[in-house]
Amino acid sequence: MSLAHPTILIVDDEAPIREMVDFTLSADGIPCVSAGSIAEAWQCLDEGSPDLILLDWMMPGGQSGLDFAKTLRAGGRHSEIPIIMLTARSDNVDKVSALDAGADDFISKPFSPSELKARIRAVLRRCGGPDTTGCDKIEIDGLCLQVSTRRVNVDGELIDLGPTEFRLLHFFMQHPERVYSRGELIRYVWPPNVYVEERTVDVHIRNLRLALEPFARRGMIQTVRSAGYRFSSR
Repeated sequence: MSLAHPTILIVDDEAPIREMVDFTLSADGIPCVSAGSIAEAWQCLDEGSPDLILLDWMMPGGQSGLDFAKTLRAGGRHSEIPIIMLTARSDNVDKVSALDAGADDFISKPFSPSELKARIRAVLRRCGGPDTTGCDKIEIDGLCLQVSTRRVNVDGELIDLGPTEFRLLHFFMQHPERVYSRGELIRYVWPPNVYVEERTVDVHIRNLRLALEPFARRGMIQTVRSAGYRFSSR
């Protein structure tokens, strides 16, 4: 099962739940960011918009997950992010309250990993999120990447890429127009538990641009000052 690497924000005050969900999704190559409080969740949102939020109902600090969802839906640049509520509550009244607050779906604890991934797929499909079909091929403005063969070409002409440059391009093409900081790229593209300096990201970005340059695609990897990088065909 592949979700084509959407970015998931897990907001839950229980560390075992966050770790279990992170482990479950990471096993499928899905990058996750965790927050143990609403304050941490806002900090994560300040650093980058996820494709979906898994949000626990009961949170410490005076603001519940329900309140957080209502605040998000009230407006702002994060108001369209899909939300799935995770909660031990199972009454229909609670489900209605969650949906009325702006949640797109509701999962009662305990839940199975397969149910969680199925609901993430369904919500992302409904909300027009990243491709959840497990598509093997991505093509944007003549630049074509195929996962199974690990080949990249422009109008049929192959581009020689190193493994890290391939992973970078694959991630970028799955999230066009979105800005990622160097730290986020390290977290999402490089293997876990591997120390990578931020300047290493710049080196691989430069290598990727050099590989794309002969095919007039160098400009698709754009620098956003004081923010990071984005992939764009504009």
